[in-house]
Amino acid sequence: MNPVSHGNLPETSAVTPIVALDVPDRAGAQRIVDELGVACDYYKVGLELFAAEGPSIVAWLRDAGKSVFVDLKLHDIPNTVRGAARSVARHGASLLTVHASGGTEMVRAAVEGAAEGAGAGSAGCGILGVTILTSMDAAGIGAAWGRDHLDVTHEVVRLAGLVAAGGGTGVVCSGHEAAAVRAAYAGALGLLIPGIRLDGGEAHDQRRVMTPRAAADAGARWLILGRAVTGAPDPVAAMAAVRASLAGLA
Repeated sequence: MNPVSHGNLPETSAVTPIVALDVPDRAGAQRIVDELGVACDYYKVGLELFAAEGPSIVAWLRDAGKSVFVDLKLHDIPNTVRGAARSVARHGASLLTVHASGGTEMVRAAVEGAAEGAGAGSAGCGILGVTILTSMDAAGIGAAWGRDHLDVTHEVVRLAGLVAAGGGTGVVCSGHEAAAVRAAYAGALGLLIPGIRLDGGEAHDQRRVMTPRAAADAGARWLILGRAVTGAPDPVAAMAAVRASLAGLA
């Protein structure tokens, strides 16, 4: 597989931690943002919060000086996805997800829509292709796809190829498949890794989890931190532990 070059990757190679606002409304999001304060400058808005509050939640976070990853996992016909990506980018999102299984043309439409929606002087909105959800393992994926035998890493790399061909910024995959994706598309795709847990933390509903340091070593560009931070007794201390781990200090 040959890497596909494009200009959407961030200039820095530093790993960026993103805290998930997996809450039902703005009040819940406000509590997390207020509690973390300057400890976090990048947040994920998922389907639950976006459905409850609409695009205004993105604008609210941007007005608070935060970067926003909108995790909607779009999967529809290309023209519909183009319009949705245009709208999300117009409200100031820095990243947006689509399902890689939607195909190269759908990914390309999302990239085009995001470019159309980004305002003048904006850094733009990168499109990430979701490969295989970290809540699923080989047995679950095989049952969903009607296959008795399935190699998760092979499928993740295959789906990443569709994203690369469509000009996407990167892919979402577990840390366990990151090295294979990086080997196949070095420099062409940034890797966003969810399912991050601190040493000794619970996996919750994730099947394929990894520590921040291990994910960074595997090639992550972005990390998604959920209950490892927001469910901690001291979220600020948990965020500090993540950054220490990334710096090789813990």
